Amino acid sequence: MKKMIVAIYGLSLLSVPVFGGGGPLEKPASKMEPDWDSIRSHYQCPEWFRDAKFGIFLHWGPYSVPAYGSEKYPKYMYYPTRGERNGMDIYSHHIKTYGDLSAFGYKDFIPLFKAEKFDATEWVNLFNDAGAKYVVPVAEHHDGFAMYDSKYTRWNVVNMGPKRDTMRELADATRKAGLKFGVSSHFANHRGYFSKKDPGWDTNDPHYQDLYWKKIERGSKPSREFMELWWNRTTDIIDQYEPDLLWFDFGLDKPGWDSMHKRILAYYYNKGIDWKKGVVFQDKNMKNASFPEDLIVLDIERGRMSEIRKLPWQTDTAVGKFSWGYIQGEQYKTSDYLLDELIDIVSKNGCLLLNIGPKADGTIPEEDKAILREMGAWLKLNGEAIYGSRPWKIYGEGPTKISAGHHSEQENADNVSADIRFTQKGDTLYAISLGWPEDGAFNITSLAAGNPLESRPVKTVEFISGGAVVWKQTPQGLAIQVQGDKPCEAAYVFRINYKSFSDE
Repeated sequence: MKKMIVAIYGLSLLSVPVFGGGGPLEKPASKMEPDWDSIRSHYQCPEWFRDAKFGIFLHWGPYSVPAYGSEKYPKYMYYPTRGERNGMDIYSHHIKTYGDLSAFGYKDFIPLFKAEKFDATEWVNLFNDAGAKYVVPVAEHHDGFAMYDSKYTRWNVVNMGPKRDTMRELADATRKAGLKFGVSSHFANHRGYFSKKDPGWDTNDPHYQDLYWKKIERGSKPSREFMELWWNRTTDIIDQYEPDLLWFDFGLDKPGWDSMHKRILAYYYNKGIDWKKGVVFQDKNMKNASFPEDLIVLDIERGRMSEIRKLPWQTDTAVGKFSWGYIQGEQYKTSDYLLDELIDIVSKNGCLLLNIGPKADGTIPEEDKAILREMGAWLKLNGEAIYGSRPWKIYGEGPTKISAGHHSEQENADNVSADIRFTQKGDTLYAISLGWPEDGAFNITSLAAGNPLESRPVKTVEFISGGAVVWKQTPQGLAIQVQGDKPCEAAYVFRINYKSFSDE
């Protein structure tokens, strides 16, 4: 009987797909040990992620109730001397609006976070219209409130606030629409998030310690108790919602977390094998990496790469300049700016995870909707050059330089028509201008006759953004004249093919 069971088990493994998302295995799949070499022997970034290029991030939680300052309202409402965010004094605002922190603390926003107008299908339809291919809601932010049906804290979206599993609804709607579903965890930063300086504040009340956590020493490492809670909550999210993508904030890279790195990576990747799908693990640490760079996808917060990166990577940024969560008085980026950012990132082998902040009632602000729809209209016309593409030999050309690294986006100037970005699919090259010249004349110097990047002469140039073109390849560049007015906003895409030897 034991031999028969083993034989059946071995046969069943033969049908498990390759972890990276390919076809059947030629040999049984084995599980990864919490060891870098063991993980490396199995891992490859799934092609679905490399093809997707564009996803939606969602910061939504009780911090959307005050809608003031930033999504870090729960932290800074307890900091009398450090409460200013984006020119707004959160501590003073809270005292003036809601009263003393002994009477009205962060916990008291949770019953007001009702999500009464939340419609997961409506959200996903918008994300589809925007051209997004994956959706990543925050499962738990630094505030410690679980935006899912947690088994390890009473402070969750099913027990309190909306009193419904909004995460499950969103996961189901996302997958039904054919999009990939991910989650983010910011909980590693939770243990020191809330100030406990004043004994009268509710953050010092033992009854609420399971929300606010215990008082810790500044600079201390996480306790075993906290790491066990983090592990239980994180694996609970993984097990329940089977995310295609798992994103972590900076907290996981801080001192004291080393023992968790191999464990959580192996745990999640082994789940991907169980689920028979390729999954993506994302972390932010660029220096002294907590995870080997070839075993994860690097995420850069509000910043980019200045050159092509061989390994896939991602930028996470927001439609708003100030906050990740919804706030009143937000200043918004333009869809033009965000599309330029998307194109630049894709030309360098990256993806863009673009955040929006829904309101406490579950509606998405009209400004966010307009930006996403404008981006979707551009992608519907020009997405051939984005989805499924790969970097060319160089990312582009032009006078506007990009600052690299976390939180560098404010250093970047607006692009001009001479800023060109390249992508390719097979033998087809796409040249994307990030601006429109008044006379409709483009000149791509990297594609000059006799250029060292490509010895074959250009055979055809098509303007997939719309309209006819006249072109000529000269020693100074590929000169293209568009006939008529500009067909769209933001950026302009040319499809370029070369002559083959049989054409000579």
